[in-house]
Amino acid sequence: MQYRKNRKGEPVSILGYGCMRFTKKGNAIDYEKAEKEVLRAVELGVTYLDTAYVYPGSEECVGRIVEENGLRDKVTIATKMPQYLVRKADAFDRYFDEELKRLRTDHIDYYLMHMFTDYAEWEKLDRLGIKEWVSEKKASGAIRNFGFSFHGNTEMFLKIIAAYDWDFCQIQYNYLDEHTQAGRRGLEEAAGRGIPVIIMEPLRGGKLVNLLPEACREMMRDYGKEHPSRAWTPAEWSFRWLWDQPGVTCVLSGMNSIEMVEENCRVAGDAQAGAFEEADYEFLRGIVEEINRKVKVNCTGCSYCMPCPQGVDIPGIFRCYNRMYTESKFAGFWEFYQTLALRKDPPFASNCISCGKCEKHCPQSIPIRQELKKADRALRPLPLRGGLFVVRKFMFK
Repeated sequence: MQYRKNRKGEPVSILGYGCMRFTKKGNAIDYEKAEKEVLRAVELGVTYLDTAYVYPGSEECVGRIVEENGLRDKVTIATKMPQYLVRKADAFDRYFDEELKRLRTDHIDYYLMHMFTDYAEWEKLDRLGIKEWVSEKKASGAIRNFGFSFHGNTEMFLKIIAAYDWDFCQIQYNYLDEHTQAGRRGLEEAAGRGIPVIIMEPLRGGKLVNLLPEACREMMRDYGKEHPSRAWTPAEWSFRWLWDQPGVTCVLSGMNSIEMVEENCRVAGDAQAGAFEEADYEFLRGIVEEINRKVKVNCTGCSYCMPCPQGVDIPGIFRCYNRMYTESKFAGFWEFYQTLALRKDPPFASNCISCGKCEKHCPQSIPIRQELKKADRALRPLPLRGGLFVVRKFMFK
């Protein structure tokens, strides 16, 4: 494992454990599985664990793993206050104290305001006294580093990063999102201010791995044959592109298998800043062009749009819809009917009443209501609806 420094000069593992995507067993996190994976990651040098108040069961799981295995002095914990739910100043302590209890600790190493999208959100917190509150928590040692996570545009990011003496920040960034959201410009602005940058969505919710078009996989295989030192997996390309940039401090990965943990740690052990050549960048630009030619909806599967009041599985529908075009129509149909269409209470897009709640929370600013209609027409064409009705009636009679 390699390490880069925070503003205090303390080491941070360049690979962090994103704890939003722990494997579920029923409706709850599979604790035993998550524990094994986190312990293996720590054994291999991972020190940064990232969770949030709104990740169901995640803070409790992280707290239990850390306490029961005596890891508190071996790891740093990052979690996030749901600033979008804060209306009064007393909410600061209410959320923070609950998070300390969930995490079974007396301090948070890296505390973030969750999911800024607009400068007005910071102005609201400022009016409520967030600066004074953080100052008190830092003085007591309850908060060691204070930052924010971001899902807005570059302009808003630049305003927020300049508004306060931040200890760190967290942005969505990958070779597909190089010039969207905070983007490369935001990364370089933060780095220029000496502010460490934590990266989320390095694989774009699996889009740069599991949902990568087959044509892109073939391109990577061919490039690896021509350049043996670049015979990398799709995930490895994504991580190495990020770690090639010295402004990137830590890259989060939602690892949910021992194999994934070991593979990512292997790459984190030898990826170096400045190792990419111009031919590598040109190659990835070609990959981006091919991806964008296929994808229908720019959804990362983050689930910030959920839950839908009408039960629509928005990320699930978009995942199947995109798969029709990144892989094959059959693959998209098959996943749709396996995972969504045959539920007792199907989360169909036709349930949507266009309330717009989802669009207010979407980090990608997707016109969800409009795209759901397109996805529904593609995944449930009229000729198939009758057959689906019969199958469902038989299954749930």
